[in-house]
Amino acid sequence: MQTYYYLLASQHFLTEEEPLDEVFKERYRYYQEQEKEVDFWLVTQPAFLEAPELAEVKAKCPQPAAAVISTNEQFITWLKLRLEFVVTGEFSAPSQSIPDPLASLAVA
Repeated sequence: MQTYYYLLASQHFLTEEEPLDEVFKERYRYYQEQEKEVDFWLVTQPAFLEAPELAEVKAKCPQPAAAVISTNEQFITWLKLRLEFVVTGEFSAPSQSIPDPLASLAVA
């Protein structure tokens, strides 16, 4: 099982109001320079929110939701400090109630 950290907000906020494209481009560039593997993804309508243990988190977030998911806790913390109106947390997957969040993903 892998621990994933997330930053959650409304899809509109993350994809239209905030310039995440710039953040992602800069992060990709940095990772390439450091020869580091990408460890973050933008997910619209994240399936992990359907897990019973995350019902309270889902209730706090306007729908449709979007999330930045990462295996790097520091990156999510950094994004949280940069953005307002977001919820952060973590989950482990795959589990009985949470499928692998990257199973059907294209890279952000």
